Amino acid sequence: MPDGGPPARDGGQAELQELRARVAVLEARPTDPPKHRAKSFLAAVLIVLGCLLAPLGVVAAWAADVVGDTDRYVETVAPLASDPAVQDAAADRVTDALMTRIDLSTLLSGAAPEERPRLEKALGGLGDSLEDAVRGFVHEKAREVTGSDAFATVWTEANRTVHASVDKALTGSGGAVRVEDDAVTLDLAPVVEQVKQRLVDGGMGFAARIPEVHTDFTLVRSDDIGKVKSGLRLLQILGDWLPVLAVLLVAGGVLLARRRRRALVAGALAVAVTTGLLGIGLRVFRAFYLDALPAGVSPEAAGAVYDTLTGLLHTMVRAAVALGLVVALAAWLTGPGRRAALARGLWTSGIGAARATADRSGLRTGPVGPFVHRYRAWITGALVAAALAGYVLWPHPTGWVVLGLALALLLALALVEFLAAEAPADAPPPEPAAPPT
Repeated sequence: MPDGGPPARDGGQAELQELRARVAVLEARPTDPPKHRAKSFLAAVLIVLGCLLAPLGVVAAWAADVVGDTDRYVETVAPLASDPAVQDAAADRVTDALMTRIDLSTLLSGAAPEERPRLEKALGGLGDSLEDAVRGFVHEKAREVTGSDAFATVWTEANRTVHASVDKALTGSGGAVRVEDDAVTLDLAPVVEQVKQRLVDGGMGFAARIPEVHTDFTLVRSDDIGKVKSGLRLLQILGDWLPVLAVLLVAGGVLLARRRRRALVAGALAVAVTTGLLGIGLRVFRAFYLDALPAGVSPEAAGAVYDTLTGLLHTMVRAAVALGLVVALAAWLTGPGRRAALARGLWTSGIGAARATADRSGLRTGPVGPFVHRYRAWITGALVAAALAGYVLWPHPTGWVVLGLALALLLALALVEFLAAEAPADAPPPEPAAPPT
């Protein structure tokens, strides 16, 4: 046995002991220093705040766009003039207002002799009792007016005038308004005048002597208007800045997080969930709103008005939900997970097979392939930036717009992958020319 054997074993034991001591020190060291824990906590707080502000940002953008903009408001409510429920409700209001001004006992006796046969014929075909006949006749003429193009004109102009009332009722701002008993109403006096003329044409000449009648059509009615208008006024002031703040908060939290990709997926999904809850809340509130309507207000017409006023808000909600899901899916697909890697492998192998088939068919990229391969990262970044710019600049993007932009970006990235062919490392030298004979 060599003389140096025992000291070598002792040295090995000492080295082993030293390694064990180092492992013990490393195991005793905290895996997450306080500085990292503070950053992770701050990142979580920022993401949570951004997710909570996301639905408020959607409401703020809606309040600034619809409630605060007269032209946008009129454009939104104009289609209501052709809604049958609104037309029926307006005709009912006009009929009730006129019936209070018609003296049934002197109706026939006050009619001119030449008008009496036509009036008796009209009333006789509409009901047994005189009151029912008159009401049916008046309602028929009122329904003719509310179903005409003239009503659409009156409706549009009246809503333009009353927009200050809507702004006042919902935000607390505005000038001279008509908000009574937590309700915003639209005056149907021009419609009444047109109905009176049709009554005269139909044989009720005395209708021309009915004085000017003002009757209201309820647009918005709720006992809670006074409670929410201050908050909605603040959201209207913030306008488009609140959504930007929500995005910046989530982005700041993602940048501070230790696992940024996971934080981005969680943040995007949380934004989609909280904004989706806003959409569900709007549907639930609609049911409570209609159930709380007082007698005399048409639930069908009120529902049509509610759906029209919140239509753009629902569109914004769906767009935000779609954007959150697309961002979360994109972040997951580009991550290191096994399933994400499998999806990317299928993507690249499919495009590679298509490119190989094209090469065998003689369809080569030429100098474009090496150029795209060299600057692929820059081209990809430019395409993503272009898709985001398209979403931001699109006026009132919908969920389908988000999906369309995502598919267009996916197609563009597939084209980049198809064109990104590597240049051959060592091209074979050209054959030397044969010497002249």
